[in-house]
Amino acid sequence: MLTSPCSSSSLLCHRPSLSNSRSSKFRVPFRRTVFSPALKTQISPISASPSKSVKKWKILCFRNEDSAPENSENFVPEELVKPDQDIPCTDKKDWKTTLQKAADAVLKAIGTRWKVPWTAETIVQVMLLWVAAFWFIGSWMIPFMAHISGFHKESLTFRGQALFSLITDVTEGLAGIAILHRCLSMFRPLASDWFRFTLKGNWQLDVIIGCFMFPFVNRLSQLNLNLLPLPPTSSPVSLSSVEQSIMARDPVAMALYAIVVSVCAPVWEEIVFRGFLLPSLTKYMPVWCAILVSAVAFALAHFNVQRMLPLVFLGVVLGLIFARSRNLLPSMLLHSLWNGFVFMELMR
Repeated sequence: MLTSPCSSSSLLCHRPSLSNSRSSKFRVPFRRTVFSPALKTQISPISASPSKSVKKWKILCFRNEDSAPENSENFVPEELVKPDQDIPCTDKKDWKTTLQKAADAVLKAIGTRWKVPWTAETIVQVMLLWVAAFWFIGSWMIPFMAHISGFHKESLTFRGQALFSLITDVTEGLAGIAILHRCLSMFRPLASDWFRFTLKGNWQLDVIIGCFMFPFVNRLSQLNLNLLPLPPTSSPVSLSSVEQSIMARDPVAMALYAIVVSVCAPVWEEIVFRGFLLPSLTKYMPVWCAILVSAVAFALAHFNVQRMLPLVFLGVVLGLIFARSRNLLPSMLLHSLWNGFVFMELMR
């Protein structure tokens, strides 16, 4: 058996001659080799002996011990190995993905968009007609009818003024519902989640949580007054008819005002702002944006800059409850409780 010893330098390995004659020695020139990761074997022919035509071979074996492993079959080139710092850490959480998942969960909890059969033209038409009817009935029609009947609001007793306010509020509410009925008549029948009013559903907890927001709404009211205080005036500030009735402690007048603020106003305001405006806006914007826009419109409809912040916040809470339940009853109930809370605060 022939052996080929290999070392870190190139070795010359001679094969025994096949002839019996003594062969001459040949000088093997030094070859500069290029290091490579794998084991290389070069076989180069050597010129034959002058006396014999037998070919001799030299075997050059060299090894790069610094870079080539012992088992060249499992060797991976260095350029194909990725550095450790490029490998992502599995324990590290992507905060953007987490934030996106949280936002998706919140949007899913709020609810999806409504199927709106009408366009923005109908939305603007309904709201403008409602504002015009609200102003016309409260400022012109009811006072004019009272004048024809032979009395003025200022000359009425506390009970008469409370009854006057109740008639005005009921008339405004009926006018708003009539406008909705007339403008949306061509789109009937509507989907089941439009103007839905039912006791079914798991909305009770939402109303309870909304009640815990009342002290915060009061804080916002104080903050709003600090930011936009009432303009100074030389004349004394006149009390409203509601405040005058409360100071007089007239039980009938207080009961009539309680019906106005806790029953009538929440019903028709929720029908207009949450029942119609909020779902209609979801045709052109996300649900959360429609809640905010309808809340701002709800606050502006009260024509009181000093109460803008608390009314916007209250509108957002009412919109969230309505969007989650698709039911007008929870928002009406919470609205009624809020107005009753304010009324009780005035009675202190």
